Amino acid sequence: MATELPSKLEPEMTPETAPETKADDPKPLAIVEKTPAPVEKKGPKTSLDRDVAMAGLDKEKKLSFIKAWEEAEKSRAENKAQKQLADITSWENTKKADVEAKLKQIEEKIEKKKAQYAEKMKNKVGLIHKQAEEKRAMVEAKKGEDMLKAEELAAKYRATGTVPKKLIGCFGG
Repeated sequence: MATELPSKLEPEMTPETAPETKADDPKPLAIVEKTPAPVEKKGPKTSLDRDVAMAGLDKEKKLSFIKAWEEAEKSRAENKAQKQLADITSWENTKKADVEAKLKQIEEKIEKKKAQYAEKMKNKVGLIHKQAEEKRAMVEAKKGEDMLKAEELAAKYRATGTVPKKLIGCFGG
């Protein structure tokens, strides 16, 4: 009968009858080894046993206080480091903003000077054009005067019937 009981409790496993595993089934827990507790004697308890037990409790109490202190110190150090990192990031962002603002001011100043120089160059080009026009006008005026002078001399030579002393270069003179 003992052999029949397990077979009835555990039916044959086939792929069709195998239980389905769920994704949220808990995973096997890791085995944690504990230090064996001191074996207590079953005899009459003495004051020495009580003192040993009290010493063990005091030691555990001190260790728990030390662990709590250690965690508090680590937490305090972490918070201090986080605050310092935040301060450094804030300082960095402020300095970057200052440098970018200075860069923008310099760029604006350069653009302003560029515009001023462009205006000066345009004025110089205008002045050069004006001077060239004046020189052209003077050359045209001189040409007009020379033509008039030549016509007057030609009329004088025709009237007097004399030939000019300087002939045009092609006649050889």
